[in-house]
Amino acid sequence: MKVNRSQDVTSGTTVAGAAVTATAAIDAAHLSVTRGHTQVLHDISLQVPRGAITGLLGPSGCGKSTLMRAIVGVQNGVSGTINVLGEPAGAADLRRRIGYATQAPSVYGDLTVRENLAFWTTLVGASRQRIDEVLAIVDMTSLADRIVATLSGGERSRASIAVALLPDPELLVLDEPTVGLDPVLRRDLWNTFRELADGHGATLLISSHVMEEADRCDCLLLLRDGHLLAQTTPAELRTETGEQQLEAAFLKLIEQTDSAAGAGAGARRGKGSATDTDTDTDIGATPT
Repeated sequence: MKVNRSQDVTSGTTVAGAAVTATAAIDAAHLSVTRGHTQVLHDISLQVPRGAITGLLGPSGCGKSTLMRAIVGVQNGVSGTINVLGEPAGAADLRRRIGYATQAPSVYGDLTVRENLAFWTTLVGASRQRIDEVLAIVDMTSLADRIVATLSGGERSRASIAVALLPDPELLVLDEPTVGLDPVLRRDLWNTFRELADGHGATLLISSHVMEEADRCDCLLLLRDGHLLAQTTPAELRTETGEQQLEAAFLKLIEQTDSAAGAGAGARRGKGSATDTDTDTDIGATPT
C-alpha cells in the first residue's frame, strides 16, 4: 500500500496503492475542486482499474460525492485532469458508457418504476427489453408497476440503480447505493455488483461510509477531509496497519498520516518556517 505522507498534507497527493494499468478506467491527476472560497478536494491523483470494484470510503462529508461528480463530469470548480474510459470527463461520448446513481433517487415519484425506466431508455438509447433485464437485476420485477412515491427509501434507491444500469454501462458510479437497505437486500445487491464486475467486465466505483463494505471491494480509495489518504486493497490495508478490522485499520491509517504530517510541520518550524501549513486537525472523524 502506498500512503500519502507528504510533509504538507494539503498538497502533493500521489497515485498510490494497488497496481493499475495504463488503460485504467479512471485516471485523475492533481484534481482539486473549489466551491466558492472553500477548497473541497485537494490535489488528488488516482487510478481506478477496469473490470474491478473500487470502493470510495471515508466519513460522511469528506468529499466522496464531489469526487464522483467530478469523475462523471457534472461538478463545477474543477482543476486538474480527469480521463474516463479514455475520454475527458464529461465528454458527450461517455453519456451512454457510464451509469451514475446519486444519493438522492433519480426517479419521478408520480410515475411507476416501469414508466420511469421507459422514460430513461429514450435518453440513454436502451431497448425496451432492457427494462425487464434491469428490473430482474435489482430484484424489482414484482414492484415494476408500483408508483415510486409509494415505495420505501431502499426501494427507490434500487429503482435509481436500475436506471443507471439501463445503458449496460462500462463504468457504473454509485453514490452510497446501499443506504436504507436491509442486510439481505444489501448482500444481494453486492452479489449483483460482483457479477457485473466478474461476469460482465464492468468497472464499478462505489462510495460508502460503512467500512464493513470495504471487504467486498477489490481496491479502495480512502478519503478524509478532501484528501486522498491511500489507494490500496483490503489485504494491503490490514498488512500495513496491523489491524484486522477495516474500520480500525482506517483509523490507524489516519493516525499514521497525521503523525507524519505533524513531524513534517515540526521540521519546517525547526528550519525557521513562519507558519504551519498543516490545517488538517480533524483526526477524530470516524466512519459510521
